[in-house]
Amino acid sequence: MNAGFFAEWLRRQGYRVVRTPSSYWYEITPRVYQAFPFHWIIEPQEKELSGLLRENKAIALRYSTPLTAARGKASYHVVCEGPSYELASLPRQTRQNICRGLGYVSVEPIPLSRLASEGWHLRLETLARQERAGAESPAWWRRLCLSAEGLPGFEAWGAVHDGELVASFLGFTCDDWYTLPYQQSATSHLQHRVNNAIFYAVTHKVLERHGISKVFFCLQSLDAPESVDEFKFRMGYTAQPVRQRVVFHPWLAPVFNRISHAAIRQLLGWYPRNPALPKIEGMVRFCLEGKRPLQEQHWPECLIHRKRELLEGA
Repeated sequence: MNAGFFAEWLRRQGYRVVRTPSSYWYEITPRVYQAFPFHWIIEPQEKELSGLLRENKAIALRYSTPLTAARGKASYHVVCEGPSYELASLPRQTRQNICRGLGYVSVEPIPLSRLASEGWHLRLETLARQERAGAESPAWWRRLCLSAEGLPGFEAWGAVHDGELVASFLGFTCDDWYTLPYQQSATSHLQHRVNNAIFYAVTHKVLERHGISKVFFCLQSLDAPESVDEFKFRMGYTAQPVRQRVVFHPWLAPVFNRISHAAIRQLLGWYPRNPALPKIEGMVRFCLEGKRPLQEQHWPECLIHRKRELLEGA
């Protein structure tokens, strides 16, 4: 499977997609472009980035680059690397939670149409737990799911209890990676460890497939606390070290400095429910941190114990 199918999926949803020598990019919000596939770690030339900004009238770009790159904030991808993923390799408490969950649900592939219909209430409850209620709509969710129909590499997974869908994943195969871009579950069933069950079962099954050696879960978030990834680490996923780089248009770059960042943080304190401010603050913070020498940056907690080793390698 190749990245072109992921690009087509995004186009079907109405996103603007651009191809450059190093990567694909999509307009995740107006005038802001995110590189994809998300597991790609790229090193675009400055000429390529300036052309992308200029030709698409973009405000900012975001992408992942190696620790050895000249710029970018110390960051990570949440991944699970094969060749296998077995219960015996996980902590005792995690194994117990997985077994409890698997005794409560069956995990199986489901039609994308079922994910589009029954999956919305799971998505809604997940957003509420993340304090993002209202960030998405039923029409948006249905379009996202059904846009994948007929595209190679896409599939949906469900955790089912007594015929009811209680947790679900959307998955995509690209290169030798399996990506899980959307995950959701019903709040009332969490006590039965349904998230543990679907995480384990899907990861175990896809890593048994020929040609799949790694599972990509997510980038480090711009605005969520690092604690959001603790569950994934307990499930045996690891932090793959990268640098995340945010590049602003040259005309705007001088505006985003320590003073304006402090002002944005103040606004965030005054308007904590504004959905755009946390992302803006995160973009500016990642940009400013990424200009500092790697050894002087604030490192994610999950990489602190490896900082000396990683700096020596960089």
